[in-house]
Amino acid sequence: MTSVGIVVPAYDPDIDRLTAYLDALRETFDPAALRVELDAAGPGVADRIRDAGVTVAESTGRRGKGAAITAGFEALDTDVVAFADADGATPAGSLAEVVARVTDGDADLAVGSRRHPDATVESHQTVVRRLLGDGFAWLAGTLLAVDLHDYQCGAKALTAAAWERVREHLYEAGFAWDVELVAVGGALGCRVAEVPITWEDQPGSTVSTVRAPVGLLGALVRARHRAKRLGDSRLHAALAARGSDDRALIDRPGSHE
Repeated sequence: MTSVGIVVPAYDPDIDRLTAYLDALRETFDPAALRVELDAAGPGVADRIRDAGVTVAESTGRRGKGAAITAGFEALDTDVVAFADADGATPAGSLAEVVARVTDGDADLAVGSRRHPDATVESHQTVVRRLLGDGFAWLAGTLLAVDLHDYQCGAKALTAAAWERVREHLYEAGFAWDVELVAVGGALGCRVAEVPITWEDQPGSTVSTVRAPVGLLGALVRARHRAKRLGDSRLHAALAARGSDDRALIDRPGSHE
């Protein structure tokens, strides 16, 4: 039987909403591991989450979504690794459909999609967030080899073998980690499947509508560069040789906590 491990990255979570979501994930999956990667939480928060019967890994600072998920995946020893955002915008049943594309052998990396024509959106984001998201998805589809409707949805799953292939090529510590994962996975030959989901926007997002788009654009360019380099582009290999001393997430301090 295929074992599934689920990571939920959380920063300043609504505890009641999060624990209810964890209960739903447990009931839906009975996962081999259910792990919350908790950043910069106040006193007693981790204990309240542990009371829900899950493993909690605490960081005193804010690592960022990508760094938190990476640390969680590194701690798992399951056949499939998956993550879902702590706000529960992707219902447990929809995450199960994403995971099933991997456990059934149809894909190495399955990506939940709010923007797929067959998705069901029960509550929309604000107009500004929706337009920014649509614009980013269009640009990512133009620049990357993997063409999807939605790169940023907080519901993805991949085989342990696929994670082993991509892990050393991931650098984005924040929200841009999603698109980098897809870009790198595609460049390394992973079979990527887009899965329409049911999705409901949740209030209280920690993503800035001013800073986030600028950061995501820069990250998209970097993800394209890394994907091209992995695809044996001589130009991008030459640029990389002249480039930064950034370390992959798995090589940074605290990545294996």
